[in-house]
Amino acid sequence: MNGYVNDLAGSAITNTDFRRVLYTAAHCQLVVMALKPQEDIGAEVHTLDQCLYVAEGTGETVLAGVRTAIRTGSVIIVPAGVHHNIINTGSVPLKLFTIYAPPNHRDGVVHPTRADADADNEQFDGKTTEDVVREP
Repeated sequence: MNGYVNDLAGSAITNTDFRRVLYTAAHCQLVVMALKPQEDIGAEVHTLDQCLYVAEGTGETVLAGVRTAIRTGSVIIVPAGVHHNIINTGSVPLKLFTIYAPPNHRDGVVHPTRADADADNEQFDGKTTEDVVREP
């Protein structure tokens, strides 16, 4: 595999996992997320930049204490060091994709639920999708 090409909005919309890493390059990482109604990602701060896109649903983003409504088509840029959270305020799942730069999670990680994500202390280990030997 050299690079990644896919219907990203479609992948985000059909995803049912809280977090699923789709592709990891040396300097960025592509992840899809699904938040259940009233669920949030959890207030956090990264030492990296993050860009999120809402593929489906409605919610609210909190960036450095400022709340802003988000909906399908919204983009959120979270610079390194900014406290943030994404909250699903709707009655259906909020489907997102996010790009971390540099990578934040171990390549290929899947967390079906937020509880699974919270219980897993995994971090990016330097291995990219291209490093993985795949059977033909």
